[in-house]
Amino acid sequence: MTADTPAAAPFGRALCAMITPFTATGELDLDTARQHAARLVADGCDGLVLSGTTGESPTTTDTEKTTLLRAVREAVGDAVPLLAGVGSPDTRRTVELAREAEEAGADGLLVVTPYYSRPPQAAVEAYFTRVADAVGIPVMLYDIPGRTGTRIEPETLLRLAEHPRIVAVKDCSYDLLGATKVMSRTSLAYYSGSEELNLPLYALGGAGYVSTVANVAPRQMRSVLDAFDAGDTAGAARLNELTIELVELMMASGLPGTVTAKALLAAGPVREPLQPAGEEAADALRRAHARLLGAP
Repeated sequence: MTADTPAAAPFGRALCAMITPFTATGELDLDTARQHAARLVADGCDGLVLSGTTGESPTTTDTEKTTLLRAVREAVGDAVPLLAGVGSPDTRRTVELAREAEEAGADGLLVVTPYYSRPPQAAVEAYFTRVADAVGIPVMLYDIPGRTGTRIEPETLLRLAEHPRIVAVKDCSYDLLGATKVMSRTSLAYYSGSEELNLPLYALGGAGYVSTVANVAPRQMRSVLDAFDAGDTAGAARLNELTIELVELMMASGLPGTVTAKALLAAGPVREPLQPAGEEAADALRRAHARLLGAP
């Protein structure tokens, strides 16, 4: 990370949850990954999140995750923050993944709540604390109860905020009240993980976003925050409105964001059990994408 990155946005404002490109035969496609990462940064992404939900982390190996991180670092240089997605239902395993990512050169970690076992809040707090204690790089908590089955409750976040390496939250809770409460009482940097809430959360004091849609429209997603920062709130609202058609098709049409992003990119297949978008869905995505990119 650069030395002048503001504390309020420790990884920058506009982060892309980057896809993991594969070859036609399903192997890691490092050349495409490097090209895509460099293009995202050139088009306005401040940082990249690798091996998250969009990066198909459940179906990539530990070796692939490390190899991808090193390849992207080579492509974008040392000044671009790279966060590595880690997390599992097993605390010991998550600690191993976190240490491996740190050793491979990650600037920070995106640590998802342990899933499936649905631990109580005391166990959730212990899990995140154990991971943060095990590394020397900053941690972004990933609150996505729709996937994990477990919320990081606001009171738990208030306690976790006291840890010196827990600095941020990727918020997919759809709880603006809870987010506002935590932001008002801590220094945690809140990043929207739900594109339709990028602008509302930012207006409430959020740090920015971690976006799947930024894979295919990085400038358009960033322009909303740029307009808001310039004091043009009406312009920010207009630019945000332009993104909604594509956001809805990519993130709320019944297909995972990984599938819809890859339907718009020459980045190879998705790994099973995911399946590619059908031709009708892909056509609708392409039309909406073209409209957004062609909007004034």
